Order: sequence, then C-alpha cells, then structure tokens
Amino acid sequence: MAEVGQIINNKYEILKLIGKGGMSRVYLAMDTNIHKPWAVKEIDKTVRDQNNEVIIQSAIAEANLIKELDHNAIVRIVDIIDEPDKIFIIEDYIDGETLNAIVLREGAQPQEKVIEWAIQICSALEYLHTRKPPIIYRDMKPANVMLKPEGNVKIIDFGIAREYKEQNTEDTKCLGTKGYAAPEQFGGKGQTDARTDIYCLGVTMYYLVTGMNPSEPPYEIYPIRHWNPKLSSGLEAIILKCTRPNPSERFQSCAELSYALQHYEEYTAQYRTKQVMKVVKFGAMVIAGLFFIGVGCFGLAQRVRRMNSDFTLNMDRAAMTSDDDEKLRYYERAIAIKPGDVEPYLGIVNLVKKDMDFSIEDERLLKSYVTPNREALRKDDNYAKLAYEIGKLYWYYFSYGTENGDDNTLSRRRVAVQWFADAVLYGDPDDDGYRMAEVYNTIGQFTTTIDMMIREGDDGGEYKKYWVSLREMLDSISADDSEVIELEIYQQIIDAVIGRSKGFRTDGVTYTEMNSVLGRVEEGLKDCYPISGQNIELKEEILSKVDDAWAAFDRDFAKERRSAE
Repeated sequence: MAEVGQIINNKYEILKLIGKGGMSRVYLAMDTNIHKPWAVKEIDKTVRDQNNEVIIQSAIAEANLIKELDHNAIVRIVDIIDEPDKIFIIEDYIDGETLNAIVLREGAQPQEKVIEWAIQICSALEYLHTRKPPIIYRDMKPANVMLKPEGNVKIIDFGIAREYKEQNTEDTKCLGTKGYAAPEQFGGKGQTDARTDIYCLGVTMYYLVTGMNPSEPPYEIYPIRHWNPKLSSGLEAIILKCTRPNPSERFQSCAELSYALQHYEEYTAQYRTKQVMKVVKFGAMVIAGLFFIGVGCFGLAQRVRRMNSDFTLNMDRAAMTSDDDEKLRYYERAIAIKPGDVEPYLGIVNLVKKDMDFSIEDERLLKSYVTPNREALRKDDNYAKLAYEIGKLYWYYFSYGTENGDDNTLSRRRVAVQWFADAVLYGDPDDDGYRMAEVYNTIGQFTTTIDMMIREGDDGGEYKKYWVSLREMLDSISADDSEVIELEIYQQIIDAVIGRSKGFRTDGVTYTEMNSVLGRVEEGLKDCYPISGQNIELKEEILSKVDDAWAAFDRDFAKERRSAE
C-alpha cells in the first residue's frame, strides 16, 4: 500500500488515507506542480481471490467511463496510472462527507433534505442514462454520495457502472450492494437498465429518511411511515413505486421520478382519496342519468373541437396580421385556450426580439405568460424548443444593465443558462437542436463559474470543454442567423482567446486548432456587413481586438508555433 509522503508518478504526494475497501484504498494527495488536492484510489493487483479480476477490470472501466462525463454532480477522473502491481486512479477530491456518514452520526434526515438530494441525484442519473450508449450506475447507495459544504451532492465510485447494450439479455456479473441492489442485478434475472438505478435510489431515499439500513435485519423495505407516521404518504408512495420488484412497475425514467419528487404532495393518501371520491361521484352520476352524461360527453367533444378550432384560428390570424399589437392579442387568446401549448409562446418570443432588443418591459411581458404555465408547458413535447429559444433571447438580446453603456454579458448568460439547462433536461438527444442547447449550456456554465473554479483550483479540464463548445458554435453559423448572433459568436471566441488561451493550451487544445479557428473568425468578420449602426460599431470593436487575440495566441503557444514551423 502507498505510504504517507510517497510521490506517485513524480506528481501526486500522498498525504493521508481517507478510505478503504476490500482491495482498494483511497488517499488524499497533493499535486506537487499546481498545489491542488486530489483523491487517489489505489487498486492492488497482487491480491488474488474470486473477485479480484472483476475489481481490476472495473477500475479501468470506471476511469474510461468517467473521464468522458461532464455533470456537476458526478466526480471527475483526471488520470489513471497503471503500474505492474497497482492501479492508481486520480479523481476529484470532494470536500464533504458521505450521506451514509451523516445518517450514522445524526440519524434519519428531514424528508425535505432527502427530496432535495434525490432530485439532484436524479439529474445526474438522467444524464448518465441519456448518454450514447446509456450508462447504468448500478451501485447507488448513501456511501457513494458525497454532500459538499454548500449543500450540493456528488456521486462517486463508478466501479461497477456499465454501458447498456441493447442486445444483451442479462448482465454477466452479479454486482451491487446487498440491500440496495435491484432484483435484476442478481444473475439470470435480466439486464440492468435505467430502472435499476431508480430502484437503488428508492432504497437510498428509504434509508436516508428512516435511518433503517436495508443491508441489516429485517432486510425488508417497509412503508416509511411504519417507522415514522409523520412522514409524507406521498413520499412513501414514491419510494414504494421505485422499489417494486418488477421494473415495469417502477418509474420508467429519472426525469419522471424527479417530477414526482417535486410534486410529492400530490401522491398523498388524502389526494388519492379525493380522486377516488371524484370517480365515485362521477359513477353515481352516470348511473343516475346516463342519458344526460351521453349528452354531456357529446357536448364535451364538441367543446374540445371548438377549442382546437379557436386555437388554430387565433394562431392563423396572428400569422397573417402585420400589426404587432394584434399579433400579441391573438397569441394571448391562444394561450387562454391552450396554456400548455408552446406555439403561441414561440410567437411571442419572435415578436419581442423583432427589434433585436429584449428590454425589461419585454421580459416582464414574456414572464407574465410563461411563468404561470411553466409546469404545463414542460409536459409539451416541444417545451425544449421553447426553452432553447428563450435562452437565446436572453443570451443575445437582453438589454438589462446596458443603460450606461455597461457590458452585461455575464448577466445575460447567467439568466440564459437556466433556460438552456431546461432545454437539455427536457430535450430529446436525437433532435437537431439538442446538441446546440448543450453547447450554449456548457459555455454559459463556464463563463459564469470559471472565476470561482480558478479560486478553488478546480478549473482543470474545463477549458477544453469550453473550447469544443466555442468551436461548435462557430460551426453552427448559417446564412439564416441574424447579424447580432454572428457577431456575438465572433466576439465570444476573440474574448475567450485573449483571456483564456493559456488555459486552452494547458488543457490540450492544439496550435493547429486555435490557429484555424482564429483565422476563420477573422475571415468571417471581414465578410460580415452589418446594417444597423449598433452592429457596425460592434464589428469595429471586435476587429480592434483581433490583433490582441493573435498576440495572446502567439505568446501562449510560442513553443507549439516553433515546432509547427
């Protein structure tokens, strides 16, 4: 085993042992080059038993899986060192403690906290499940979730995660933690999928909210109010649904589970009783007056048809009129008829950005329609498109904070990224716009958090992802884009090179890549002929910084430039 003071790979100095398992140990280490703490997982290759091969293979698979992931609730791996008798995996050091340690010290946790943690975990698992191919975590338990001081959680230990293979009928290994593992994780009972993680998360919530460890006697999942009658029957119903033996009876996705947790009171026994009573009363009415119900059903069908017709009529009239005030009135009427249909909201978005200035008054107007109906809109298949368009509205056109000529870029992106995150969460990865929503989200997250990450020494690897997203945004420019969008993209790249070129080089962006992108931006600016005076000024401002960008590039990539020459 590693010793305190030992330096791994001439870089990572072991400070202390912070955890251990059957054949692995985890140390706190310090990067001697940049003075940043890391967690170092040591896997011993020399010990032999029936599971050793699985653990070694899993350690390598874990590293290969995680290094491709990018989610704020998932631990990052930055290096893997394979030695003859050991494997060292270098990953984020998480300042905090596991949820298991918290329960052992404090007992059962308040249900509001547990729900908040579970919603964050759902976001991370949904991210894994929507990868290509999907990644199934398979070992969700309180000991594998760290709580950071600011209240956010982070999933650690991907040792038995696997990529979902559609052609497989069952998993090859029986891996998981007794008490938390789903029935299908035991050999011969089928292949694990997203619903396996939902089962494990359900058991995790059970333990957190009751303090009763399912890995200990009586080895059963009781309704949570068996242990504490004050707990919500709605949360109880959600946990029971998560932990059904048959996967088809569980929540079918973490997005579905997250929505249920955000509305857990709707699952209460009282709520269900009210719904049952409504059905009973309705049944009595049917029996008492079948004829009148028949007439009512006919009337209801007619009303639905009339609503659809009125909705379409208002949308058509909005499309045909050239008067903006009339357009808005037609959109308002359409929203009143179908508040959960995104089409009239998209019309309002196009209306308020018509003059390329999204003002405070415009924002209040848009919010007055969207905010009260946001939950209904999220159920529409096209909600991700609306969230994406609203995100771009803030990103490019929001004029808040510019009254005195100030630059409001950070403010625009901080608001916009919330909408891009929704576009990613509710979008379909197979849709054309999904990747661009991810690009905007990545850039927005970077620009609004990078200074904090630098102060915390947690910025390693972020510049490469930022650069890839900038390059994709440059590739996305088309003839259909407004001059504002084209110029903003050029400005983002020029400002990024001036301020972050050293970080790009450190993260592995090549001389050739950056040289090519800068050249394309310069050519694009020369071929761009804005019409409005404001955009003409913006172009001149960007052009005035091009030389600074080339200078920063030449300075930070001097060695690579000489090699290329």
